[in-house]
Amino acid sequence: MKIALLGYGKMGKVIEKIAISRGHEVILKIDKDNAPYDINSVDVAINFSTPDSAVENIRVALENKIPVISGTTGWLSELESMKSLCNAHNSAFIYASNFSLGVNIFFELNKHLAKMMKNLTDYNVDLEEIHHTQKQDAPSGTAITLAEGILENSAYDSWGLAPLKDTNKLAITAKRIDAVPGTHTVNYDSEVDSIALSHTAHNREGFGLGAVVAAEWIIGKTGVFTMNDVLNIG
Repeated sequence: MKIALLGYGKMGKVIEKIAISRGHEVILKIDKDNAPYDINSVDVAINFSTPDSAVENIRVALENKIPVISGTTGWLSELESMKSLCNAHNSAFIYASNFSLGVNIFFELNKHLAKMMKNLTDYNVDLEEIHHTQKQDAPSGTAITLAEGILENSAYDSWGLAPLKDTNKLAITAKRIDAVPGTHTVNYDSEVDSIALSHTAHNREGFGLGAVVAAEWIIGKTGVFTMNDVLNIG
């Protein structure tokens, strides 16, 4: 499999290492300062570029019928237009806020727990996410996906960054701390006890492996997919 890496920062370098170890070739590496490029010689594009360049990178690949795996967050206002572009050009596209295989299991556990807790009104739920200070967006895309899973199964009508005055919104606390692993926690608290569902990333390799697995899976397919399709869960 010939891969284009759209974004060659820390995450791009991790993906390159994993892809090569699994027998693939990285034949195109695009950083934010690169000149226009020809993407037609690749089998799949993996996008972990910055939020301000993600949409253009995805557009170029989809218009050339190159399948795209995208893990960049912070650009989701354009997500639906990219899905439409994918379908218009009969290409293939997966966006995930987090490609870690463990996190995608975590997403499903979160949905199931929210369903179980839906009618237990003595419990209040909130989210907390912790990342390193270099992460540009807050809350994280992973936290937003978790919040969406809760909103589907609760009386909350939306989410917002804590502190919140509106009790109809699900609160997300976003912390940025030097040299910490990415951690997401869903908390259910009542007067008598607390329930917590948590995931901590020990390194970047989990994200990189999931992205490469998704790239392997999408070859030969057309349409818009999710990591649930890749992992056959949900």
